[in-house]
Amino acid sequence: MYGRGLEEAVKPFCEKIRSVAEDDSNTCIMTHLDADGLISASIISMTLLRLGAKCVVRPISDMVPAVIEQMKSEAHDFYIISDLGAGLGAALNDALGDRWIIIDHHQLPDEELTGPYSAQILNAFKYSIDGGSEISSGGLAYLLANQIEKRNWDLSPIAVVSAISDNQDQGDKKSLISINSEIIKTAESHGLITIDLDLIFTGRETKPLHEALASTSFPYIDGITWNRENAYAVIKNSGVRMMENGRWRVLAEIPQEEKSIILDAIVKFVATSSKYKTANLTENLVGYTYTLVNEDLRSQLRDAREFSTLLNACGRTGRAGIGVGICMGDRYVCLTEGEKIADTYRAILAKSISTILTEKWRTIDNGRSIFVNAENVLAEEMLGAVSSLLSGSPTLGDRVLFVWTVSRDGMHKFSCRKCIGCKSGSDLGLVVRNCAESVGGIGGGHKAAAGCKVPSSRLEDFVSCVRRAILDSKFTNSS
Repeated sequence: MYGRGLEEAVKPFCEKIRSVAEDDSNTCIMTHLDADGLISASIISMTLLRLGAKCVVRPISDMVPAVIEQMKSEAHDFYIISDLGAGLGAALNDALGDRWIIIDHHQLPDEELTGPYSAQILNAFKYSIDGGSEISSGGLAYLLANQIEKRNWDLSPIAVVSAISDNQDQGDKKSLISINSEIIKTAESHGLITIDLDLIFTGRETKPLHEALASTSFPYIDGITWNRENAYAVIKNSGVRMMENGRWRVLAEIPQEEKSIILDAIVKFVATSSKYKTANLTENLVGYTYTLVNEDLRSQLRDAREFSTLLNACGRTGRAGIGVGICMGDRYVCLTEGEKIADTYRAILAKSISTILTEKWRTIDNGRSIFVNAENVLAEEMLGAVSSLLSGSPTLGDRVLFVWTVSRDGMHKFSCRKCIGCKSGSDLGLVVRNCAESVGGIGGGHKAAAGCKVPSSRLEDFVSCVRRAILDSKFTNSS
């Protein structure tokens, strides 16, 4: 069904998970704290629980040597590492022997594609599948779960959310492609998800129309994105009613005719009032939406994109356990708390971005790359979210973005993105991994998004390395 050897490759990992369950092993699932990490860990955990096994889930920011050393001294019988661990096979083997497997979609170094630890690593790139666009860690976890027990098709909706959370809606009109499209077909066939071509506003199920428009940053709409007053004026002047029966209307509930009126009003505003003319604005504002139909109306879980934001909020604000609880079905305590966390998270993002854009000294821009010093503004867990939002701003367009802060262990942590309109052919995952390792750090990722940690004493060496590397043809991956 999935091709390119992946379906067959999943089988030994299924057998390992069955064996762990049958042996009543004390299993620990180590996972990344973003939405994809929380979803992949939740799918694995649900699969183990349905097999009668017990496990714990431990979300972390990075799989660094200190974490691996700690794992070595713990009492767990087996480790399943999800959405983390690329390039760390040797270190894990030294610490744990064969008591581990990795389920991940980030780029692998050559030695792990076919080397001695390859049999313990389930990774899309081993099968010529692009983990940046074709499948997420949550998707890989779902393939495992579905092959272990066919009834696990009910986990397909959150696998779709994991793909959306990692910006894998890269097909025509923000569709999912390749294996992700197979997973969503399963969810759709079981009546769990509906797909519609619609306006793509942030908070389409929950936010008043003007707030949803102002919250939309992909595409960035100059004068509207992050500007509630202008967004309110655009909607009001369009003639579309903003309230009904004493409550704010949301995008998901208004008819198509009114959506067309709103789109025309946005285009008119940009044409007459915006400094930056967003290319292909109409095309970028219209795309496929993914609705989880079993979730309540006006719930933050009903729209896949909003669901992913809520999970990222939980993970990046130190409340990852709430996110896991939501993924595993808690719609009472965890969901109530998660919605509060999401509100706080959005406020933190808005304040952080405002500070970064206002304090010009934080930015060093040479026209090709732009470095943003977010020290004392961002906690390390927030780097990825802020760099993703900044990468959509036309003020930073065409460049490769590097946002950094100081992590709790005293190292410099970077989140790297290709900004909107960036023409660089460099593979950021390769660039970041090679440059980080050259200064004693660790890193990796995808072609257009990556991250790393480097010793603070080697910060300047790392910056010089990446500036050279993004212009070096050997770090271009055309596949």
